[in-house]
Amino acid sequence: MLAWHVKYGYNGLLYRAVLQKWRRQCWRCASNKTAPIMAIRREDNSVWERRAPLAPAHVRILTDQGVQVLVQPSNRRAYSEQEYSRAGAKLTEDISEASLIMGVKAVPIDLLMPKKTYVFFSHTIKAQEANMPLLDALLEKEIRLIDYEKMVNAKGQRLVAFGKYAGVAGMVNILHGLGLRLLALGHHTPFMFIGPSHNYRNSGMARQAIRDAGYEIALGMMPKSIGPLTFIFTGTGNVSQGAQEVFQELPHEYVEPEHLSKVAQHGATNKLYACIIKPEDNLLRKEDGGFDLDEYFQQPQKYASNFGQKWAQLSSVIVNGIYWAPDSPRLITIPDAKNLMHPQETPWIPSSPGCPKLPHRLLAICDISADPGGSIEFVKDCTSIDHPFCLYDANSNEYTESFRGKGVLMCSIDNMPAQIPREATDFFGSLTLPHVDDMLLSDATTPFEEYQASPSVRNAVIASNGKLTPNFEYISTLRENFRSKHRAIAAAMKSTSKVLALGAGFVSAPVIDYLSRDPNVSITVASQYKCEADRLADRFNNTVSVLLDADRNQEDLEHMIKNHDLVISLLPYSMHPDIAKLCIKHHTNMVTASYTSPAIMQLNQSAIDADVTVMNEVGVDPGIDHMLAMECFDEVKEHGGTITSFVSYCGGLPSPEFSANPVRYKFSWSPRGVLLNTVAEARYLMDGEIVEIPAGGALLESTTPQDFLPGFNLEGFPNRDSIPYGKDYGIGKAKTLLRGTLRYKGFSNAVIGLIKLGLIDTNPHSSLHEQGPDITWKHFICELLGKQPDILIDSLKDIVFNKVGRVHSRLDCIEGLGLFEEDVIDKKGTPLDTLSNYMAKRLAIGPGETDLIIMRHDIGIQKPDRTEETRHVDLVVYGDADGYTAMAKTVGLPTGIAAKMILEGEIQAKGMLRPFSPEIYRPMLSRLKQEGIVAREHTTHH
Repeated sequence: MLAWHVKYGYNGLLYRAVLQKWRRQCWRCASNKTAPIMAIRREDNSVWERRAPLAPAHVRILTDQGVQVLVQPSNRRAYSEQEYSRAGAKLTEDISEASLIMGVKAVPIDLLMPKKTYVFFSHTIKAQEANMPLLDALLEKEIRLIDYEKMVNAKGQRLVAFGKYAGVAGMVNILHGLGLRLLALGHHTPFMFIGPSHNYRNSGMARQAIRDAGYEIALGMMPKSIGPLTFIFTGTGNVSQGAQEVFQELPHEYVEPEHLSKVAQHGATNKLYACIIKPEDNLLRKEDGGFDLDEYFQQPQKYASNFGQKWAQLSSVIVNGIYWAPDSPRLITIPDAKNLMHPQETPWIPSSPGCPKLPHRLLAICDISADPGGSIEFVKDCTSIDHPFCLYDANSNEYTESFRGKGVLMCSIDNMPAQIPREATDFFGSLTLPHVDDMLLSDATTPFEEYQASPSVRNAVIASNGKLTPNFEYISTLRENFRSKHRAIAAAMKSTSKVLALGAGFVSAPVIDYLSRDPNVSITVASQYKCEADRLADRFNNTVSVLLDADRNQEDLEHMIKNHDLVISLLPYSMHPDIAKLCIKHHTNMVTASYTSPAIMQLNQSAIDADVTVMNEVGVDPGIDHMLAMECFDEVKEHGGTITSFVSYCGGLPSPEFSANPVRYKFSWSPRGVLLNTVAEARYLMDGEIVEIPAGGALLESTTPQDFLPGFNLEGFPNRDSIPYGKDYGIGKAKTLLRGTLRYKGFSNAVIGLIKLGLIDTNPHSSLHEQGPDITWKHFICELLGKQPDILIDSLKDIVFNKVGRVHSRLDCIEGLGLFEEDVIDKKGTPLDTLSNYMAKRLAIGPGETDLIIMRHDIGIQKPDRTEETRHVDLVVYGDADGYTAMAKTVGLPTGIAAKMILEGEIQAKGMLRPFSPEIYRPMLSRLKQEGIVAREHTTHH
């Protein structure tokens, strides 16, 4: 007895108090002529589970006081059967005689015995979906469950936990993994001589190995190109304390959070740095940025965390041991991770090909809390002792079981203490022993109200007599409230996400192609042209088609939006506001490749309030142009530079060999949009001066040659209003801002003739009414000119020649398009719509023909040393003969990628979004590269 209290650190007073309490219990038992019988069950939750709730030394104290202790035999248990037997326990497979059954982890449902008192970690207090069948079985079998996790003192502090040894094992593991990860990155370090926790007989041996590594670190044996290493610990509880005890075996220096940035720049490599991030360091009240700990515990939903944006980027290793509850803010979200894995510029750290720099500062995360989808959102599943590590690549949002490759090393074993089983059992049993007498008072066959145990035990009873106890009735409510959320998570993780694609036109196929690669995504293609939707459904897996005229059948449209998780609108941009309103109403996310309009932006706050994401401008222009520009802008700013000018041109064109037609153009997307853009107004900034071009056709008069790719015969003209992009892009100091459209030379001149003739007119024309009499193109041209339809063709051409400015090429264009022919027109109401419909057929990309996308950014840069350069970004994408057009690929693929990112939680911002932030454009550009869409850069130095 004396040896026990010396060995386990109990002072004499505490030990005598325990004995006195047990003597009182023995007296009660003696008076009732019964001896208490309890059992320690065999752990069968995991092949690595070698712990027990009580060690032989604790059992000896119990048996000495008259308690009969039954122990189920187990060769896997760290303490042997002989040790328990020598402590007075009875080894027996049948433990049904015991009224109290103690274990560590959850009991398999089929092994639960009715009307007994069980004590174990149930993991049911947060209504965890995976453990609800266990809770149902406990209720059905009228079991009284005492959960160690809810045994707390008057201050709410846990009394019984393995936490310290979870921290100890976790710290040993992550140091072991860090050595392997650094080796894969090209660096041999002293961490290589630290093994996994379960390889050591006890933590003392592990600590000695760590001290040995620390000695080498102190001697300066860490590679200089790694730079200083910083360990950030979250929380101050037992888990964090256990991890820090191990960390402190290494040469170290603790720093305050505000000094982390200095460590990153000026820290030494002959020691490690540590920082403890407390709640007040990373939690901010959403309303005013304040913090109140009591309020946070009561209403966590009022708070947000800046950990992922502020502190995580300054860490090398994050050791996370905080408790996370539903509605609490996450430490690191999936979007946060994308920024954390971006390379950091560290010119002060020496490097060479054989001594490389780290790909990014954050190397590893040890999530000891092991709560999938919890405080570290991208932890989808726990790792295991068998497979303790994996790499998480934020750009692809994928895990690989390797030390080599892109990403951050993850360790999230959910039974960390099982790796140090004897010490963990000793520690846990010492905390549990003083409460066993209260547990023995429990009789599961009597009403819970009669259970006269101490508050720390009684208040930890979750279930009794077939129902939840008053303290835990909230589980039913929580279970119901989170049922839909759990289903949504399950759908995202392993079931089907439902996508509604509105439209089956030019760009739809690559969108459906990309999404249908995932068997867990089902797509409904809705179109007013059933044959087009059917072709997509027949071509791709997980895809069905429906007939829907979204403009005329609002009721069916609303019903479909309500029953899908995400809507992709490939319809005309004018329809997007109405579709967005329905998405907001039914809390359905939305993606579109079109420009944001004032009508769309007016819905921004409504979308935020409804927790809805509406991602806009994820095509090519707009879309890829934004992403490539922002990638350059952000990189320049990170290096302290300034953007002085931005000139960008983009165009979808037929391949040169297929461009021989009157307008030097063929249509791979909406002809109406192409033609309407030629009569739009435009504004841009040139050398600090605002240039305005009025609507009506003046735009094409400002066309200029573009010779940045000499092999192409290009011209360009301004596109819409470029000036707001100074603010949107965060380049307000730029003196030149111009976004323009590319065409082959001759396009602008030809279309000017169409404009002058009155064919690019959006107003209805009586002769073009769909129900009116037939009319030929020649007849309609005569009407536009006020001439009789029987005029001689040569006379008509002379009049047209004068009308288009006496430019022969313009007359040749009109004639080449067949507009002097006696062909009957397919009337569409307005001259613009009728001509668009005609040209879509006459100038369509034919079988075997290809198109291409050409994009060019010229970005003026001033460096911190005042030197200047121009960064040139070129993107050229060719379509595939009898495959996808370049336009379809460059619009459809980024649209599909954005949709997939929303479905998988990679994009979480709410409201009307554009791909301007790094956590969006970086992974999108990375995935576009995998699809063969790759830009090239070169620089001109001035």
